[in-house]
Amino acid sequence: MNWKRAFYITAAVGAPFIALLAFGMTRDPRNIPSPLPGRQAPTFSRAVFAPGADSALQMRVGDTVRLAEHRGQIVVVNFWASWCLACREEHLDLSQTAMRFSGKGVKFFGFLYNDQEANGIKWIADMGGQAYPALSDPGARTAIDYGLYGVPETFVIDQRGVVARKFVGPVFTDSLSKLLDSLLVSKPTVGADTAMRRTLPGAEPKP
Repeated sequence: MNWKRAFYITAAVGAPFIALLAFGMTRDPRNIPSPLPGRQAPTFSRAVFAPGADSALQMRVGDTVRLAEHRGQIVVVNFWASWCLACREEHLDLSQTAMRFSGKGVKFFGFLYNDQEANGIKWIADMGGQAYPALSDPGARTAIDYGLYGVPETFVIDQRGVVARKFVGPVFTDSLSKLLDSLLVSKPTVGADTAMRRTLPGAEPKP
């Protein structure tokens, strides 16, 4: 086999892979539908490393948060990191929204993604505190279960344990509060058919 033939064979084999890689780099994760909205949220059991300022939660460092124990409540799960610039944009809105809905059957939890807890604690302090607990995620196992593309991403889980919506990128008070108010008014029945879809503001279509 001469070098020209080897070159052409290599190019023929590698071209599809290069084309696929190039296509993937042009894809915006905001435009990739998540399979989770309308389905049961992946369960988790994770330790608190920063308890947050909301005394109503009564969380301490080392306590374990179990999603199953919050059935009947709305749960907001936010994935963030200290190295994430976009996370800074949403931080104050998330904390203010968490405080507004405190005691109304809505719980907020923040998962630290691919980062060190010490960095997360310092970041929270630098940002002026956080209203809700920050949870560790060893091996990013929870992030993997939720199909995380990057940070920040936020999942809103309704009273039945069903993912009502996924926010990709920074989420702000107006859109998040509107969704939470809608869920509180609709009060979906715990244990109802998880395939049932309700009309919610900005809800993603079910695949």
